[in-house]
Amino acid sequence: MTDIQVKAAVEIQRARTRRPLLSPLNRRRWSNFKANRRGYWSLWIFLVLFVLSLFAEFIANDKPIIASYKGEILLPVLVDYPEEKFGGFLAVADYRDPAIHDEIEAHGWLIWPPIRYSYRTVNNEIPEAAPAKPSWLYSKAVRCKRYPKGVDDPDCTIGNWNWLGTDDQARDVLARVIYGFRISVLFGLVLTFFSAVLGVSAGAVQGYFGGWTDLLFQRFIEIWSSIPVLYLILIMASVLPPGFFILLGLMLLFSWVAFVSVVRAEFLRARNLEYVNAARALGVSNRTIIYRHMLPNAMVSALTFLPFILNSSITTLTSLDFLGFGLPPGSPSLGELLKQGQSNLNAPWLGLSGFFTLSIMLSLLIFIGEATRDAFDPRKTFR
Repeated sequence: MTDIQVKAAVEIQRARTRRPLLSPLNRRRWSNFKANRRGYWSLWIFLVLFVLSLFAEFIANDKPIIASYKGEILLPVLVDYPEEKFGGFLAVADYRDPAIHDEIEAHGWLIWPPIRYSYRTVNNEIPEAAPAKPSWLYSKAVRCKRYPKGVDDPDCTIGNWNWLGTDDQARDVLARVIYGFRISVLFGLVLTFFSAVLGVSAGAVQGYFGGWTDLLFQRFIEIWSSIPVLYLILIMASVLPPGFFILLGLMLLFSWVAFVSVVRAEFLRARNLEYVNAARALGVSNRTIIYRHMLPNAMVSALTFLPFILNSSITTLTSLDFLGFGLPPGSPSLGELLKQGQSNLNAPWLGLSGFFTLSIMLSLLIFIGEATRDAFDPRKTFR
């Protein structure tokens, strides 16, 4: 074989040899994570619940998922159709209106989500004044008495049940729990991500340069950490208009500090190691040393904190919503649901729904955090 043929054969062999997805070190870490069965299964349960909540509009909505009207396929869950399309006059069609519902049924069909309520839908057919008990606690006659045809009404079906009852504004509790779970987790994930970026960067700069840089940063962080965070957020939230991103920005001002001390300690330990001194001797820039050589090693300790920071972010959002300084009124919120439970002691399903949802969510995150800590524990990884 000629040299060209040999080189071609070597290249073909390299292309066929697939690089493993995980390095041997990360495979050992994943094995340690799976060894913690409670954390491993908590991760999968949490992922399933979170992915389902991302498609909340297809699970709980007052609009059909898909409909056919006069031969035209419609997607009401994605598109707001005007009511005049179905013979009405409103800007947006109300598919729960019997007239619109019967018009579409007469010229086509509808496929509804499993729960026919959104988080803001008011149920006018509840058998008693709001807050109403879960539908399965009523007899069929009582459950259907507000419908025009009583027990024979086609709309008195399981899809229109309020499985966890209604709140004091006749909104479905289960729908609000699903949407509230999604917004709580998304808020926590976004806040944790940006907190990690800021905190890790600040800790890396402090630990790598040391000296006056570290001293000034530490004094600033000590002063910043001494500020009563919750009180300051309450004051600022009462002045600024409520909103998701405003609340996110306010909490981000203080949440990044939790990562600084951990990353700073790792950089202080590693700044004089041989591989760092060798990189400096070769003329490698400080930025490259920090982000390419030292940061991957320092991130091991920071990663173990992520589930706990996420847990703290969700708890803080719930607390602010409970106090009335969180998301705008009407938003699906676990804190607001707990507040309603406190205000309506005669409706225990409100407080219990919010309590168990929050408890399960936070417990799963704690178990995932424990498994993550085991996965990155050097005593288990390098034994």
